[in-house]
Amino acid sequence: MKQLLYSHGEPAGIGVDLILRLSKLKFWEEINTPLITIADGELLKSRAKILKLKIQLVELNSLKKAKKNKIGVLQFFSVATCDDCSPGTLNKKNAKYIIKNLNFGIAEALKNKKVGLVTGPIQKSNVIEGGFKSFQGHTEWIQKKTASKNVVMLLASKKIKVALATTHIPLAEVSKSIKKLKLVEIIKVLDSSLKKNFKIKRPVIKILGLNPHAGENGKIGSEEIKIINPAAKACKDVGINVSYAISADTAFNSEQLGQTDAYLAMYHDQALPVLKALSFGEAVNITLGTPIIRTSVDHGTALEIAGKTSPKLGSLKEAIKQANIQL
Repeated sequence: MKQLLYSHGEPAGIGVDLILRLSKLKFWEEINTPLITIADGELLKSRAKILKLKIQLVELNSLKKAKKNKIGVLQFFSVATCDDCSPGTLNKKNAKYIIKNLNFGIAEALKNKKVGLVTGPIQKSNVIEGGFKSFQGHTEWIQKKTASKNVVMLLASKKIKVALATTHIPLAEVSKSIKKLKLVEIIKVLDSSLKKNFKIKRPVIKILGLNPHAGENGKIGSEEIKIINPAAKACKDVGINVSYAISADTAFNSEQLGQTDAYLAMYHDQALPVLKALSFGEAVNITLGTPIIRTSVDHGTALEIAGKTSPKLGSLKEAIKQANIQL
């Protein structure tokens, strides 16, 4: 039987609030696949009380016992104890709890192709300060745990899709991290996933240049000439509908948007501000190139409203729907 697991991420953030509030909506029953939250029951209980939500919490001792979702009923599986259940305030002692939840979800999805993983927002700094010094983010952690060679982060909404050539690294390291063969593999993974996951027969992919004006024929940088365009050429030669490097400052005008199925950005903040300006709270983060199905929300932990204001549920809904489609 198909199942979705939800790893809520940072317990002090809105990841917990999101799933509790979602379980009260009609959408909850409309999901045909049982959804099990990986969480400490005491955290769920205390947060539901703070939010004044009447929810029946059902603890499972086996994922096989999960049943169809019912409004107001949240099934959960506990793998670790949350040291600090307080909303809004980070505690580095919770880092192990966050990682144990995530690792369990990854492991279950690896064991069973009918299990998909949906993740809530994390605070990377808190995980690092809690002892996981090499932690860079969900995508990189999943790549490591699944021993995947070519993993691609894709953020997608109804208005725009953006993939990243590099993820959570300092800007000073971006240039040396962009390699021709790596770009070729990323483009191939992106093309294949657009066909498989989004049913686009011949995706149009636009590649953003690293430098201003895509380097202006080498006058403002040589990465486009030496690395990006040769990678695009190699992909064109095998039938992929990909552009050569284009200038990022004009890549997102209305005409370009209408003619593009997905953009490949060279670094994190090159294109994601555009996506979030167009679709914040409605986009889904999808990890491509791994043997598991993993989707996530497009936003952060929002500590300032955790346990208080009702957060927007659109991104989590989209993440659940997309994971369900891929199963």
